[in-house]
Amino acid sequence: MPAETLESVTDPSKLPYWEQHYFGSYDHFSIHEEMLKDRVRTLSYKNAIMRNRHLFKGKTVLDVGCGTGILSMFAAQAGAKHVYAVDMSSIIEMAKKIVDLNGFSGKITLLRGKLEDMELPCGKVDIIISEWMGYFLLYESMLDTVLYARDHFLKEGGLIFPDKASIHVALVEDGEYKDDKIHFWECKDRLYGFDYSPFVEIAMEDPLVDTVNNRSVVSTHHKLIEFDLNHVKKSQLSFKRNFQVRANRRDMAHGLLAWFDIVFPSDSPKNVVRFSTGPHASYTHWKQTLFYFDDVLELDKGDIISGSLSCKPNKHNNRDLDIEINYDFKADGDQKRGAKNGRIYRLR
Repeated sequence: MPAETLESVTDPSKLPYWEQHYFGSYDHFSIHEEMLKDRVRTLSYKNAIMRNRHLFKGKTVLDVGCGTGILSMFAAQAGAKHVYAVDMSSIIEMAKKIVDLNGFSGKITLLRGKLEDMELPCGKVDIIISEWMGYFLLYESMLDTVLYARDHFLKEGGLIFPDKASIHVALVEDGEYKDDKIHFWECKDRLYGFDYSPFVEIAMEDPLVDTVNNRSVVSTHHKLIEFDLNHVKKSQLSFKRNFQVRANRRDMAHGLLAWFDIVFPSDSPKNVVRFSTGPHASYTHWKQTLFYFDDVLELDKGDIISGSLSCKPNKHNNRDLDIEINYDFKADGDQKRGAKNGRIYRLR
């Protein structure tokens, strides 16, 4: 006899194609395997919950985008009175099996559908937990749903795990990889004698998500923006910020590297858990995001490079991001080395 399936409050056939694609991408186990194997990610959540188990004891918890249910089980282990775990993708069917198998069926209720279409059986909750972060922090716009959960389901004075997130940038030397990714399209010898140069523009506007060696960073870091999830508004997730970095050695700079840092709440400084996805930190599945410049900047140690970065959801698919970067490198008046330029990228 087939197992009973969870009925979704949301009819996926009525969602826009790009929404169906987004939720469908989480149906397969492989993406969840990658996240579970990311020990920085998963242990940070576990440690944040277990070190603060006194904050969870006897509390009602909402897990936004529960996936396989790992965060819900951490919360239940920490003594939560009850956990409501929400997910739109079909992986929630596996989460139900996992929850039952591990003895948490009396503590965790799984609800399938978009949170925005739901009414929780408990009304309001004491704590929201969610692993909502995407590439460049904001890719996929899942933070929108966490903010909806905060505004509609979180009690006054409730907690959000995590509750602080910041984006950081620095310049990098990456000539070899840029040659392989960008200049490949300009080289007829590598393309069997044919001209493929129209692909250069397409490749340039596509940010590279990959792991960058910290030795490739050629400037100081700059904290671009920080979000406090207790107060930030959805409209503030579209932003424009200036940055300024200083070259820390004589080298070439081929682009701007971005990553994010995460902080979990606590009532005691010793129990605060944080992690970084930067090149200086341990590997995470988020890696870093690299935006190649049109120019190659010839840096001397101490050079100042100023610029701006703006970010907003794409108007055709709000889970993609349109990111514009402008930079101004004056090179102490050396016109030969100086450069001023900009480009719009799309993270998709």
